[in-house]
Amino acid sequence: MATNGYSNGGSTKGKPIKCKAAVAWGPGEPLVMEEVEVAPPARMEVRVKVLFTSICHTDLSFWRGENERQRRFPRILGHEAAGVVESVGEGVEDLAPGDHIVPIFNGECGTCAHCHSSATNLCGTYRVNPFKSTMVSDDGTRFSVVNTSGDTVPVYHFLNTSTFAEYTVLDAACAVKINPAAPLEKMCLLSCGISTGVGAAWNTANVSKGSTVAIFGLGAVGLAVGEGARIRGASRIIGVDINPEKFAKGKEMGITDFINAKACGKPVHEVIRELTDGGVDYSFECSGNVDVLREAFVSTHDGWGLTVVLGIHPTPRMMPLHPMELFDGRRITGSVFGDFKGKSQLPLLVDQCMQGEVKINFDGFITHEMPFSEINEAFRLLEEGKSLRCVLRL
Repeated sequence: MATNGYSNGGSTKGKPIKCKAAVAWGPGEPLVMEEVEVAPPARMEVRVKVLFTSICHTDLSFWRGENERQRRFPRILGHEAAGVVESVGEGVEDLAPGDHIVPIFNGECGTCAHCHSSATNLCGTYRVNPFKSTMVSDDGTRFSVVNTSGDTVPVYHFLNTSTFAEYTVLDAACAVKINPAAPLEKMCLLSCGISTGVGAAWNTANVSKGSTVAIFGLGAVGLAVGEGARIRGASRIIGVDINPEKFAKGKEMGITDFINAKACGKPVHEVIRELTDGGVDYSFECSGNVDVLREAFVSTHDGWGLTVVLGIHPTPRMMPLHPMELFDGRRITGSVFGDFKGKSQLPLLVDQCMQGEVKINFDGFITHEMPFSEINEAFRLLEEGKSLRCVLRL
């Protein structure tokens, strides 16, 4: 698989590369397949040939321009992918041309106080920043394109990754070297959705065998939480959504009970408390809706219930909780990238999956596969709720 097109004897090293990229010129506008120029990697950066990329709801949210502060165009979106290193910049020692990698939006430099702490997976320098649209080293971009006026203009970066392009430039801290035998079309899902959901169950909540779980929102992240809870041996995994068509896929991913929030006739938390003798041990909010967050919180058991927030919340509304409610023993926390330290921990997870020690149903998440040229159709499928993950082959 793998290495055709970049084992070229170094013919492109240190030189700009022209390639195809799906450029977003404005919020809600169809992506345009453009020829862009990709600069060589600067110090502590790598240039990567992207072989597979997939589309996440976060891409959809940024493309729509739901948060005005995050609007910056033209831009190359995309943050779930897998590919091969084409060249490395000065100072990069842990990656080399030909290495198979998955990009991560939440980087890990390995040297700062944050990276040395076991209490967080946020790097002091390369953590996810939704407002960032340039590279760390010089606050510049590595992409440029000729616009309709004939002028060469910079194209901005997205979530440290920008994978909707045949080539991209990443900070080395945001490129995870993985087993070259691993199937890249599946490993690309570790860039975001599967790692975020499975990690939330394993690392953030530490779901225990025999425990009860409720998941609010059965998109890819919610189903990945279900996978993580199933693997951990949860006895009951309740899925909550307003689209009953998602329930069949949920059952495939280990969810045991389903609640249609629009058809249950009473607040969802009351239904869950009745089903679980007082509430679940863990709830996961994966919808990005503060009213749903409220239901997730009060669906947990008093005394020990934990709510993990995974949804992206574009609204300026604050959390719908009263401080005194925390005195009932319920807790609430957020989770970024499933609390995985990407460069340190994902390679081991890949090896465990390859060896059969951890059995994550990657295939269950991939509902569509398309050529890169059909990216706008892939966006439409996700927007209409008809796909979980559409993997695009570049």
